Amino acid sequence: MPLTTSSTQFLLDGQPFRIISGAMHYFRVLPECWRDRLEKMRAFGLNTVETYVAWNLHEPRPGDFHFDGRLDLVKFIETAAEVGLKVIIRPGPYICAEWDGGGLPSWLLKDPEMQVRCAYPPYLAAVDRFFDALLPRLAPLQSTRCGPIIAIQVENEYGSYGNDKAYLRHLADGIRARGIDSFLFTSDGPRDNCLQGGTLPDVFKTVNFAFDAKEALAKLREYQPGGPLMVMEFWSGWFDHWGEPHHISADGSDSIQRSVDTLDEILAAGASVNFYMFHGGTNFGFMNGANCDPEAYGADVTSYDYACPLDECGDPSPRYWAYRDVLKKYVSLPDPDDSSRRDVPKSGDFGIWKKAYGTVQMAESAGLFESLGALSQPQSSVTPLSMEVLDQDYGFVLYRTTVSGPRMGILRARGLHDRAQVFINSAPTDTLDRETGNEFAAIDISSDATVEILVENMGRVNFGPSLLDCKGITGGVTVNDQLQFGWENFPLPLDDLSGLNFIALSEAARSSAGAVEGPTFYRAHFDLDNPADTFLALPGWTKGVAWLNGFNLGRYWERGPQKTLYVPAPLLKCGQNELVVFELHGTKNLSVEFRDKPELG
Repeated sequence: MPLTTSSTQFLLDGQPFRIISGAMHYFRVLPECWRDRLEKMRAFGLNTVETYVAWNLHEPRPGDFHFDGRLDLVKFIETAAEVGLKVIIRPGPYICAEWDGGGLPSWLLKDPEMQVRCAYPPYLAAVDRFFDALLPRLAPLQSTRCGPIIAIQVENEYGSYGNDKAYLRHLADGIRARGIDSFLFTSDGPRDNCLQGGTLPDVFKTVNFAFDAKEALAKLREYQPGGPLMVMEFWSGWFDHWGEPHHISADGSDSIQRSVDTLDEILAAGASVNFYMFHGGTNFGFMNGANCDPEAYGADVTSYDYACPLDECGDPSPRYWAYRDVLKKYVSLPDPDDSSRRDVPKSGDFGIWKKAYGTVQMAESAGLFESLGALSQPQSSVTPLSMEVLDQDYGFVLYRTTVSGPRMGILRARGLHDRAQVFINSAPTDTLDRETGNEFAAIDISSDATVEILVENMGRVNFGPSLLDCKGITGGVTVNDQLQFGWENFPLPLDDLSGLNFIALSEAARSSAGAVEGPTFYRAHFDLDNPADTFLALPGWTKGVAWLNGFNLGRYWERGPQKTLYVPAPLLKCGQNELVVFELHGTKNLSVEFRDKPELG
């Protein structure tokens, strides 16, 4: 039976159904961990799980679709049903989510005329192809066909971006045309412009917010006088940018009390709720998003802990118990003192086994510049090419040219997205970054010199009007305002490190860590006989990326706030394990640590 509404409440199978939901993104959690997290959500008292669908993962190249392994959305939905949860799907195509580009594939940006989230025909054609591949997989899992999916969202917070109703209508009609007969809804901020621009007359409206529930729900009532109230995103924590303090709450405070009080307000109003997030997981690899406009560019950290009820590694946090105390005032929950109920949480239960494996010494290294032939095939161009033109999604790109000399002055990497290291005749000279607006490096050469600029894509903007966020050097390079032509472009997605030729570090090198400057890969092997969750710490290291057994754990950066990378137990092996660290600048310590506690700031 479908989800429907009466004048005041949701109905499922014709019976009153208050949605108590939590967000968990299958693509941020290893499949081996899905059931554990979902069972803890059910034990908390949730009856529904909500997830976005990450288009950029499912279609990394036009027409090349992936729905297996970590992207087996059907398996995730089936697992949720097995533990007793209904499912809400938010298929985008845009998802925000502090995820690279808001889930939009970077190959869209190869079209120089591209306009996203509107009725631009090439964009609609790409969306239609994605929905053709996705929605028929979901249709058999709807509650209208005895499955767990009860609702599907149209776009996502669209009123915060635009007001193209023809685009929204195209999406809603397209969802219906592909076999989706479930309950449709939109979600927007509780503001006039959002609820005007992001909604359709015949599609149910919900709102998103962190605090001030009475005001937000009152605004929703202005635009939807009848029917149940639904908070599609109750922001129950917040995310972090590099260089900022770690967030516990969306208001920047160190207290969860305001969030607890807001949940009480939501439930006292009779509203249904979806906790965003209930379990955040991790931005593994290069998949973190970023913010920009009107504030300066800021990239999100690797952890998506979000100060959730279930933390990054799946343990109940103080929010879990505080929210449950509020929830039981409004919803019947199993008694935690009932010893016959193993599925009922008790304070202190449900922790994941963690282990500190101690120090691991790096044993081998491979310099980036010496390894270019194993990592990249250069492309020649008149001006530097963006990653998107190079058919590259993530990672780094190295630009190389010859600058005539003698010359002294200022080199400028115009339109730098996002962070760059400048090398002149192989010597590091300057670090540039989009965050501060510093695109300038000093140059002082007595004769012709080789200039190399290593640019890191720190994450595409995922919210606001700056979604067309091409990466690399997007506006050319000047020296004393003279454009420099004739470049070699080396794409460095770093998705395959198997070709690296590692050389053993000498004892002298190990005892003088930091002597090797510049981008270098380091490798270590270590043995385990009891894999458990652990946390990789890199004290003394500067900035870079780490891989465990070929899996990209994500970025580290000494500026914080995050100081450890989460290592789920399924990534470790009984026996020998391989760790590779790509350090961009230099390290004071050629060893790393595996700890039993995270350090997020």
